Amino acid sequence: MGEKLKGKAALITGAGRGIGREIAMYLAAQGASIMVADAGVARDGSSTDLAPAEQVASEIKEKGGNAAANFTSVTDFKAVEDMINNCVDTFGKLDIVVNCAGILRERMIWNMSEEEWDMVIAVHLKGTFNVCRHACVKMREQKSGRIITFTSDAWRGSVGQTNYASAKGGIVSLTRSAAREMGRYGVTVNCIAPIAATRMTMTEEVKAGIKKRLEAGLISQEVYDGFMNMPGPEFVPPMVAYLASDSAANINGQVFHAQRGIVSIYSEPVAIKTITKTEDNGMFTIEDLEKEVPKTLLTDYVNPAPAKQK
Repeated sequence: MGEKLKGKAALITGAGRGIGREIAMYLAAQGASIMVADAGVARDGSSTDLAPAEQVASEIKEKGGNAAANFTSVTDFKAVEDMINNCVDTFGKLDIVVNCAGILRERMIWNMSEEEWDMVIAVHLKGTFNVCRHACVKMREQKSGRIITFTSDAWRGSVGQTNYASAKGGIVSLTRSAAREMGRYGVTVNCIAPIAATRMTMTEEVKAGIKKRLEAGLISQEVYDGFMNMPGPEFVPPMVAYLASDSAANINGQVFHAQRGIVSIYSEPVAIKTITKTEDNGMFTIEDLEKEVPKTLLTDYVNPAPAKQK
């Protein structure tokens, strides 16, 4: 396919299935050596199947590429350090890290268990930290590297996914912070929010849940139709490869959206409206806020989840 990543070594977590698998295959086709890291857990984090990682590594090698499989859970801090070292030992270096490992445990917040919260946070947010933390040691030493994290449009708020949305929001902040810390060492850290149909996003249970949200008026018909016609994961890897390439050396701390036919960038989080008070030592009263907030800060505001009328 190409040689944009020829001579590079890449570690990709969650690479046994879905988006991670497509990224592994695409980066390999661009010349990168691939450490296919996947613990083989089910969609909800239960059970273990080591076959997917082995299968992807074998397929890359059958196509003439260079690959190896690793079965480390990203939730294990020390084991992730060993995984990073394994990549360096196998390929001689570590140029690219892509964080795709993830699970889902949907539940409305009033029904969500502590375990359902902890597991999703552990895989997505802590797992991303674990991988980035240990990769940054190597990349800081070599003064080069590309890290791509994965968030989701759910980070802006998602019904029935408080744990997942919270983790993905944390990953955005992690990305922006790590970019500022690592940029001086020639390491970039960027984030992608994909839309793609995978085993995580399009199970029958998930589709039934989305239909219930439509019927309850929690989402619009447009949102429902978009979900049901979600494109596949094969449209996401080119953006990953671009951010991992030398061409993107000056792109750092950004969050991109990627899906079939669309690549976009999120705006910087900035204050868009302000009210000020100079008298009384700058102390607002509740009466001040009752008057000024609706008039100035919340002009044209619409409550995204208004109370039901009795």
